[in-house]
Parts: sequence; C-alpha cells; structure tokens
Amino acid sequence: MTTQQMQSEPMPAQEQDHQPGSEQEMNPAPDYTPRYPGSDRLRGKVAIITGGDSGIGRATAVLFAREGARVAILFKDEQQDAQDTLDLIEQEGGEGMMLAGDLGDKSVVDDCVAQIVARFGRVNILVNNAAEQHMQKRVQDIPEDQLRRSFATNIFAQFFMVQAVVPQMQAGDSIINLTSITAFRGQPVLIDYSATKGAILSFTRALAANLADSGIRVNAVAPGPIWTPLIPASFPADKVASFGQDTPLGRPGQPNEVAPSILFLACDDSSYIHGQTLHPNGGEMVGS
Repeated sequence: MTTQQMQSEPMPAQEQDHQPGSEQEMNPAPDYTPRYPGSDRLRGKVAIITGGDSGIGRATAVLFAREGARVAILFKDEQQDAQDTLDLIEQEGGEGMMLAGDLGDKSVVDDCVAQIVARFGRVNILVNNAAEQHMQKRVQDIPEDQLRRSFATNIFAQFFMVQAVVPQMQAGDSIINLTSITAFRGQPVLIDYSATKGAILSFTRALAANLADSGIRVNAVAPGPIWTPLIPASFPADKVASFGQDTPLGRPGQPNEVAPSILFLACDDSSYIHGQTLHPNGGEMVGS
C-alpha cells in the first residue's frame, strides 16, 4: 500500500494478542524499504538497535546497513521477524547479528552488549527503540504488573543500554532514544506508555548534558502514529481500522518515514545537534 493510497483508504481491521506484536502477521505489511541509494554515511560504524526486529527498528536496521554500518538487533522473542530483518541486512551487503532477551533485565543487557563488542570490537551508535504499550480506558484499571512492565521495557531498558554502551563509545558517537508524540500531548488510553515516553524525553535531555564533555551526542525522535506491530497488538480491530486518520496528513506514517530521522541523528550530518528531538508525526504541532 503506497502512502498515497493510505491517505484515502483505512487500514484493514485487525488485532494481535501478544506484545510487542509481529510484523509478519500485519496486513498490509509496514514499509521498511529505504527510498534512496546509500552514501556511506555510516561506513565503518557499529550500531545497536533495540526492538530491531520489526517496525521502526527494522526500517532503521536496513537503512543503516545500506549506509555501511554493521548492525546488531536486539529483540524480545519475535524470532521470525528478527531473522527476516537479519536477512534484509545481509541483502544490503551488511553484516548483522541478532540477540534475544528481556532488556528490562540489566544482566541480559550487559550480556548482549558484551557479545556485540566481542564480535564487532566497539559500539558507535545506540538506537533505543524497544517499547510496549497497553490500552486501558481508566487509570484505575492499569494493573501493577502492566505498569512495571511498561517502565521496565520502555525506560529502564534505555538506562541499562546506555550504562552498558557508553564505556564502549568515544567522541563523535551517537545515542538516539525513541520517545513519542504522547510525551508532548499525552494519550488518554495509554497513560503508562505516555508516562514512560515523557521520562525518555527528560532522560534524553539530562543525558545529553551529562555526556556533552565526552563528545557523545544524545538526541531523540518522537514519532506520531506509525504503522508498526505495536498497533494491532495494542488496540481493538475497529481502532486499528481508523489509525492515523486524524493527523493533518490524514494517514499513519510508515517506518521508512521515521528511519531517516534516526539516520540523520546517527551520522555526522547532525554533528552540531545535541539534546534535541525530531518530530516525524504527520503534521501535528507539538512543543520541542
């Protein structure tokens, strides 16, 4: 489905019963394909992408490979999605690796990063993308285990990844944290998710100040409604069918419309950008 078709056609009603969802079960499949030939902007770099098996993570992994990076994708348990992404990295002529585990567990994070450094020798780019979300209409209905899971996956994992990766980095390297439009204007049925994304925004700004003297740049990307596995995994079928149609552009975005923002922040094109947030969100005006 092209972006032009998406402006006038609703998504087929669908839902999935597991988080963070599977790309191979989606109809239509998200568009991850880079739109332009590579120009070696990441040649020689090593990148880690959490949640790299699908959605924005997959689109970023493929784009990074096209730009010359070696890419490690971390994922929870979506084995087939991850294998498909690894195959796509290799089709771009890139070298990749895939590692599964719960990134809300610090020991898992430390082990994954150690394996990546053992294979590739260093880390130059960290993309903190992994997330989960759960729809609840009333705040009092959010169970404690859901609240703890949301924070563990969405923000604790970013802390743990940064703690493990920063000692491997040097001046000129880059950290990109995925926050969300919900950090700026909330989402009444995603209260805990919105809270984690607000935490990521503050984390990004504080971390940027903390690491400025090291020369490691830290920025964020705050997508709007993007067609990823999280959507059918989070909302009932009727909500999925109208997903993204309330944006000024009248449609949801595709993962390959977010990945270029992440590439920009990962490469030297953004060498004077630090502590900032980019907003691929279909035209909604939000605070920066």
